[in-house]
Amino acid sequence: MASELTHLNDRGEAHIVDISHKPATRRRAVAQARLVGQPHTIATIMGGGLSKGDALAVARIAGIMAAKKTSELIPLCHPIALTKVAIEISEFGEDAILILASAETTGPTGVEMEALVAASTAALTLYDMAKAIDRAMVITDLCLLEKSGGASGDFVRA
Repeated sequence: MASELTHLNDRGEAHIVDISHKPATRRRAVAQARLVGQPHTIATIMGGGLSKGDALAVARIAGIMAAKKTSELIPLCHPIALTKVAIEISEFGEDAILILASAETTGPTGVEMEALVAASTAALTLYDMAKAIDRAMVITDLCLLEKSGGASGDFVRA
C-alpha cells in the first residue's frame, strides 16, 4: 500500500494526480451512511408519511446526482464516466436508516469518492426532508465498505 500522499507534489503543493499512464480497469466501490433519529421519525420516513413527499425516492435521486457531480464538489477528484450508481435505503433497527451507495466505472481511477458522496448526500436529503419533525437526527458511520479494481487491489472493511 502506498504511503505517500498522491495529491501533494515534491514541494508539498496540492495538485490533481496524473492518471494518464494508468490502465482502464473495472472499478467498483460501496459506501454507507446511517441516519439516526427518533423511532417515530424513522417509521414516518420509511412509511412514506412525510408531507414533502416520497423521501426515499428523492434521496435515491439525490445520491445518484451527487455521485455524478463529485469532481465538482471535491477539488482534486477527476471527472469520471460512471457506468452505474445505485442507492439502497433500509431500516436499521427502529431508530436508524442505513444508506448503501455503490458506484461503478471502467477507467483509470477509482470511484470511492463517488460512492461516499452519494451515501452522504442521500443521508443529508433524508435529514432535510424530515427535519421538521426531528431536528435532533444524526448522520453517522459514513465510510467506505469495499472497493475493487485498480493497482491498489481490493478492500473490504472488516
